Amino acid sequence: MKILVTPTSLKPEKNAPALARLSSFCKDLVFNPAGRPLSEQELLPLLKDCDGYLAGLDQISGPVMECCPRLKAISRYGAGYDRVDLPAAKKLGIKVANTPGANAQAVAELSFALLLALARNIPYLHNETAAGSWIRATGMELYGKTLGIVGLGAIGRKVASCSAGFKMNVLAYDPYIQEDYCQAHGIIPSSLDTLLSEADFITLHLPLNNDTYHLINEQSLTLVKPGAILVNASRGGIIDEEAAFQALKAGRLGGLGLDAFEQEPPGQTPLFTLPNVIATPHTGAHTAEATRAMADMAVDNLIAMLEDRPCSFVL
Repeated sequence: MKILVTPTSLKPEKNAPALARLSSFCKDLVFNPAGRPLSEQELLPLLKDCDGYLAGLDQISGPVMECCPRLKAISRYGAGYDRVDLPAAKKLGIKVANTPGANAQAVAELSFALLLALARNIPYLHNETAAGSWIRATGMELYGKTLGIVGLGAIGRKVASCSAGFKMNVLAYDPYIQEDYCQAHGIIPSSLDTLLSEADFITLHLPLNNDTYHLINEQSLTLVKPGAILVNASRGGIIDEEAAFQALKAGRLGGLGLDAFEQEPPGQTPLFTLPNVIATPHTGAHTAEATRAMADMAVDNLIAMLEDRPCSFVL
């Protein structure tokens, strides 16, 4: 048996217990040599003779899987699975699982960190102070403001919990919203249009699919409350980055925090020329606690699938 392990944060020195269990199960482990998500051309030679695949952010297409006759199971290290061609995997009899909720607290905390940094202009003020200036730019408090959460899954719910200390009014849009949960936690279910027009702060926590691609676009940004701050810690394709750039230039958006981009790494996007944009390199899940939880869950899922045992997180 042979297993490919590609997540860049999944290394023996960081995740020793989980990888020790995987190594006990399978002695032939192959690790990502590039230190970044692999292209299809890089992935195929490593995966073609593997039985299992503990997958990071690599793009896993049908043609790649078709060239891997031994492949039985793909365990995603993370909740998102938009980079896996699920219909092709099912057609080929390859099981796919993910780790929902394992990184929820970490991503929620980064989302809130971006909200706070944008509300108080922290990166701009740091740069100006370090350069010798003494500019006291006026910021905005979160206390008592309206927070709009788009996507009330595990991460969205953690964001709502984080907001409680700021006494924020919380609106939430989710096509599968659970109204009893909202009622129990003081969350107001909302349409997307109402949320965009009433929220002072907006966070996105959605999977990327045909329904959510460019959900935040030129048209939807015309609804946004002037000066609102938007944070995306889910998938880059959910925001039309050119439309967001224009909304920032026009003053419609007050700030934009991005932990995900349509193209990663994003290169020299025009967004980086604006002082009210903060970017991080898709690092929401990268805390010691979250990587440990994801590693444990992803390894458990992979071993269960390869042993043909029940796995609760098969997609």
